[in-house]
Amino acid sequence: MTEDRTGKYDAFVFDLYGTLVDIRTDEEAAGLWRGLSEFYGSLGAHYKPSELKRNYRRMVSLETERQQRAGRERYGETYLAEPDLTAVFRQLYAERGVRCSEERGVLTAVLFRILSRRKLKVYDGVRETLLALRRAGKGVYLLSNAQRDFTRPEIELTGLADCFDGILISSEEGCKKPSPAFFDRLVERYGLERPRCLMTGNDERADVQGGAAAGMDTLYLHTETSPPLTGGSGADYAVMDGDWRRVSEILLAAAGIDPADL
Repeated sequence: MTEDRTGKYDAFVFDLYGTLVDIRTDEEAAGLWRGLSEFYGSLGAHYKPSELKRNYRRMVSLETERQQRAGRERYGETYLAEPDLTAVFRQLYAERGVRCSEERGVLTAVLFRILSRRKLKVYDGVRETLLALRRAGKGVYLLSNAQRDFTRPEIELTGLADCFDGILISSEEGCKKPSPAFFDRLVERYGLERPRCLMTGNDERADVQGGAAAGMDTLYLHTETSPPLTGGSGADYAVMDGDWRRVSEILLAAAGIDPADL
């Protein structure tokens, strides 16, 4: 009788920030709002930095509330909306009577992210592990609470663009983890079997509770940017010291991959 090396899971689903990538941002930094107001002003949309910050936050709140109402009417109280911030950046031009193309809106979003970002680094061993899973015929998917025009460029910058069979970003879908609707879209879009999926993330509520409610097993990774735990993680697997070597060992074993074969 030969050993079954197919592994327990066919699909491996990952959170991005704080799970695969260490990122630090500061949206309170004075330099961010000063630089952004200069950019808007150079294109005819004049704001003082404090005014721009205030109007931006007001519009984000209104857009979130609008999407939340629409989503809950369709999906119920478990729906959690995710606004597209690029639409907000475009609205800020319109508020000053300046026309804004889709391309300009994207460029403004990218600039905002560059000015607010302080660190962006892939954890050691991430890329090698993801590619090993794919070579073994496993599906590798990203399910991220994030903004399209922040995150897709950062996936390229970190060299992870070729590591996934599918990428779902909350701002593109209009909903976010732990909303069941977000997990359902991943499962339905790629024809996944929930009991054969392992969700890995660093957020107890979004990734562990959300993944479990969606019928997936879960792996919790505690990193420096993880929200505080309310108790035990409740995950099927847990790495509490942020050691990605241990995460890799768990993932490879769960996929039926012998590390000696890498």
